[in-house]
Amino acid sequence: MEKGREEELMAAPEQARITVADQDGGEVELYVLEETKINGMYYLLAAEGAEGDGACYILKDVSGPEEREAVYEFVEDDAEADYMLRIFQELMSDSGVELI
Repeated sequence: MEKGREEELMAAPEQARITVADQDGGEVELYVLEETKINGMYYLLAAEGAEGDGACYILKDVSGPEEREAVYEFVEDDAEADYMLRIFQELMSDSGVELI
């Protein structure tokens, strides 16, 4: 995703998809459920499927200002993940989606 992500994400279709590297070096396609910007950092809530029950992931944009495309990594810090989960739960509460 190119820089200027705030405008791009806001204009993205509801079922936007991204491809990220998994722990084994393979590629995984995820559906973006929600996005937010906290303290200048972009975060995504993404899932393997567009609908139904399944695992959700929180990703953080770790790209530098000189990079043309966003680079997302899975949030692995427990405190950061818990904080962002609470933020996404609040953002998703009106949509009827329950995050556990």
